Amino acid sequence: MQRRFTLKAITASVALAALGAAPAFAADTIKVGVLHSLSGTMAISETALKDMVLMSIDDINKHGGVMGKQLEAVVVDPASNWPLFAEKTKQLLGQDKVAVIFGCWTSVSRKSVLPVLEEMNGLLFYPVQYEGEELSKNVFYTGAAPNQQAIPAVDYLMSKEGGGAKRWVLLGTDYVYPRTTNKILRAYLKSKGVKDSDIDEKYTPFGHSDYQTIVADIKKFSAGGKTAVVSTINGDSNVPFYKELGNAGLKAKDVPVVAFSVGEEELRGVDTKPLVGHLAAWNYFMSIKNPTNAAWIKQWSDYAKEKKIPGQMDKPLTNDPMEATWIGIHMWKQAVEKAKSTDTDKVVAAMAGQTFTAPSGIVSKMDEKNHHLHKSVFIGEIKADGQFNVVWKTPGPVKAKPWSPYIEGNDKKPDYPAGKSM
Repeated sequence: MQRRFTLKAITASVALAALGAAPAFAADTIKVGVLHSLSGTMAISETALKDMVLMSIDDINKHGGVMGKQLEAVVVDPASNWPLFAEKTKQLLGQDKVAVIFGCWTSVSRKSVLPVLEEMNGLLFYPVQYEGEELSKNVFYTGAAPNQQAIPAVDYLMSKEGGGAKRWVLLGTDYVYPRTTNKILRAYLKSKGVKDSDIDEKYTPFGHSDYQTIVADIKKFSAGGKTAVVSTINGDSNVPFYKELGNAGLKAKDVPVVAFSVGEEELRGVDTKPLVGHLAAWNYFMSIKNPTNAAWIKQWSDYAKEKKIPGQMDKPLTNDPMEATWIGIHMWKQAVEKAKSTDTDKVVAAMAGQTFTAPSGIVSKMDEKNHHLHKSVFIGEIKADGQFNVVWKTPGPVKAKPWSPYIEGNDKKPDYPAGKSM
């Protein structure tokens, strides 16, 4: 009997394969890839995103799954190793047969997996702010484009309300996201009349830990006029950078720092009292008050305690990329059910115009053309408890401009990501 059953199962599998059935459908579950660094320099930021994907899957499964099927997470650790992201993507799509991947933080990791996604026609939901200058049929960008974070932050710091900065230090980790973002910001600042001599651009490698000389240079540069620092430092280097700001007595009222990759989770291991008043620009903060956010934070807190997630049991924290992850996976569920399929091309078509009530307090919408979410922008000041006090926000959601108007030739780039990435 056992042998006959096994032979029948094999025969059925072969028949399904011959019909071109998607592997995710042939099984009792739909497999979902989770591609986040759980070790290395980016683990400080990415581990919480892995846990948020798992909570989202748990939430969806408790509410009936997707098309009546339960979701099954396939978690891998690319270990902050950029080429390994590509290898793990091949494994997830080719060997594990996942229907979709949620993952990446750095742009270098996203660009590492992009050729694999396009060759194998896989689907990635990317949950972190980035530099733009890219569109791919195979990626949905649920984090911010530069006009939904970087440009509004600089506008705020230039304003009277934000301190009226005249000089700028563009400080980042040495890879594509900071360099491209700063190229856009430099062009934007020049369009506002800022001279090259009033812009100082600095980069450090991943995992850099000695910021004494750099912070001393910032203090010296600031003697030439009202100065602001735009930080695109990523990963665990943020901890020594912020500690050195405190050691040097560089207070926000003298030289404000606005960060694009520092949220509640990155401040967990830092004494934030000397950092009060420094800024971050995001599309979500945990401190935002509304019923949707309160319910989501409680759900995360309960989940973290139930699963005994290190650090999160005692001090559960939510942040912007976690919110983008939550939105993305629920929108993907809606698109699959609209398409009645996990087929990449059908899901891509069904994603256009999807909406979801976001913890930030808006109804988030996936743009019909450019694979980006419409997002509100918030600027928050660091408080002594490591949370953020929102000091500025846009009147409503902002449509993403993945091709920055401050990069020459971008006015000729198409909005819709047909075929391979550009």
